[in-house]
Amino acid sequence: MELFNPKTVIDTVEALEAVVGEIPLLMTLKAIDHLDEGAIRWIAASPLLFAGFGEGEQIGVTLGGGDSGFVTADTHELRVPAAMLDDPTLARPGTGFGSLFLLPGTGETMRVNGRVVDVIDGEIRIHVEECFGHCAKAIIRSNFWTATPDESSPQDAVNFVSASRFMALATIDANGRADLSPKGDPADKMARVEKGCVWFADRPGNHRTDSFHNIIAQPHVSALFLVPGSAYVARISGTARMTTDEAIRASFVVQGKTPALAIAIESSNIELSRSPALLRAKLWPVPEPTHGIQPTKIFLEHMKMNKNKSLEAKLASEALSKPGFQDQLEKDLKKEYKDNLY
Repeated sequence: MELFNPKTVIDTVEALEAVVGEIPLLMTLKAIDHLDEGAIRWIAASPLLFAGFGEGEQIGVTLGGGDSGFVTADTHELRVPAAMLDDPTLARPGTGFGSLFLLPGTGETMRVNGRVVDVIDGEIRIHVEECFGHCAKAIIRSNFWTATPDESSPQDAVNFVSASRFMALATIDANGRADLSPKGDPADKMARVEKGCVWFADRPGNHRTDSFHNIIAQPHVSALFLVPGSAYVARISGTARMTTDEAIRASFVVQGKTPALAIAIESSNIELSRSPALLRAKLWPVPEPTHGIQPTKIFLEHMKMNKNKSLEAKLASEALSKPGFQDQLEKDLKKEYKDNLY
């Protein structure tokens, strides 16, 4: 029995870009190939890490958590204590690495990708290949930072997934490069379990569609689902398929907006477990920030450092350097977050 109309399957880059468009130049300009001072400060202030590790056709995802600064970094390396990960067995030398660092109370997130070089004396050492900021929409849609500690979340996996409001999707491409993408939505609209699959929808975000390109190249994925405020997580791994099936997309309508894509992860097993990393991170209630980090300023610096030498990139860089650009960008982002969440 088909999960959806086979004519609506998205299984080529051409079909994907016909629906979601190409990755805009501005988004690629946000990425740098190392950790600058701003990114290192961000990592030092972060108590929670989502981490994906993969090789070949396999990828897994786990959480890392502790006091701010439990992950240390310099320009080209992350150092993660294995004991701070819920599942450190995923981190093996040579595996691709994708990650997401959160700052309490901050909607924007930092994504760092690379490869595990070694595990020495209980410390996972990762060579950094890419670093970029992610917009705040997933965090805002999930009401991630407005949660309070809550032990009333469902204790069975299927209902927990339906109650989830945030997920981290880990994918890997044909060359072993891993990616971890945040997703956020209200409960009952984030994800649901049906016909042996976990379904979720694509929403507007930072317009980087790395995870969807990866699914086309290599469809095995892994995902973590959270109910903000709870110390539990649901984890699944399986084969992902993308569709534009109208009936399926219609079931994910929020604020009158229908998503462009729906994704099914075919899996026979959902693992629900208490996360020591979430407990150590002490995310809720949100502590008063003391780090003084301005995400927009960091992301602008990243765009200025990008090594793209095309004419379009040069013109964009000149625009970024104009007086008042940061203030205008922050105003534009606030309007975007208010008017175009869906």
